[in-house]
Amino acid sequence: MRQRQRRKTPTVMVGSVPMGADYPVVIQSMTDTPTADVDKTHAQTVSLIKAGSQLVRWTVNTNEAARAVAPLIRRLRAEGHQTPIIGDFHFNGHLLLREHSDCAESLDKYRINPGNVGRGDRHDANFSDILKIARDNDKPVRIGVNWGSLDQDLLTTLMDENAQRSDPKDFREVTCEAMIQSALSSAALAEKVGLGPDKIIISVKMSVLQDMVTVYSELAGRCDYVLHLGLTEAGADTQGIAASAAALGILLQQGIGDTIRVSLTPQPDVPRTREVDICQHLLQALGLRFFRPSVTSCPGCGRTSSHGFQILAQKINEHIERRMPAWKKAYPGVEKMKVAVMGCVVNGPGESKQANIGISLPGDAEEPKVPVYQDGKKVAMLQGDHIQEEFIALVEQYIERRYG
Repeated sequence: MRQRQRRKTPTVMVGSVPMGADYPVVIQSMTDTPTADVDKTHAQTVSLIKAGSQLVRWTVNTNEAARAVAPLIRRLRAEGHQTPIIGDFHFNGHLLLREHSDCAESLDKYRINPGNVGRGDRHDANFSDILKIARDNDKPVRIGVNWGSLDQDLLTTLMDENAQRSDPKDFREVTCEAMIQSALSSAALAEKVGLGPDKIIISVKMSVLQDMVTVYSELAGRCDYVLHLGLTEAGADTQGIAASAAALGILLQQGIGDTIRVSLTPQPDVPRTREVDICQHLLQALGLRFFRPSVTSCPGCGRTSSHGFQILAQKINEHIERRMPAWKKAYPGVEKMKVAVMGCVVNGPGESKQANIGISLPGDAEEPKVPVYQDGKKVAMLQGDHIQEEFIALVEQYIERRYG
């Protein structure tokens, strides 16, 4: 099987979290609460941390938000939450960080958008101010280029140069090159100011999947910086999940990407932690990290007239979700366990044998007997009205014996 080869990068420490080629891909998220609303921001931050977000980003856009940062971080640390907090700065970051030194000191990383720090002569000056504050506070920075706020002076220059070519490129190609040049020139300025490569992270976020993949692939070949991946403005629900999974999956499989975020449009009654959950499922599907036992389950067909396998698959997933906090503490390695819940004899026994523990329920017209397999061997034959309970009990027994 082809192995994913990571790019060689420096190790960047964000608080206590290392990222780079020698470390697992890091999951991060961002609150959507006004940071000045300390109770809402605290509650959402804690929920993201508990869901498994290793880095949490806050918007810092006003004096009120900047004043709230240090007390909020102290509150989190007093409660035992050590997850690094990132400050997201646009337009006035140089002013806020300069005026609120406790904010600058408390944050574990700054995110800066080089397209939103000023135009003309003020661009480099404002950007350098933030970089110097990061240097003086020994903080890493993410240089986050976004095509929705791309440096217009740079884009105009590249467009003018392109117009003079005998074989001009199209607008998309020039925009992609502008994204890359903005990131690399900003990183060069950061190094000139005194930040080492081990303090610099780069992202080049776009909302069109193919363009985003193209730009990250090109950027990865032109630098050795740690890269943060994300498909920005991916959309809501199924659209956003599918597009993000496709974009990140393509790049991660090529060894590109050290930290990721899935950016979904918020929906009523859908928790912000959905972003974290999708990141975990994506990394587990790629075999890069493992968070909970995986369940292989039958998609159903005309043979599977019974709803039994559907209900059991749902119950098993619910049971895993409920029990995982306790299993994680008591049974190291359980997150790599594979469970199979199948619905007929066609693929049922084979898939069940491939799993650590699997069950093959009878399909239409099959004898109502249910074989259970553990590590490739049939260990039980269930039947009757309590198959769900009996199989869950067998799963618990298997975990205790295998991982205890």
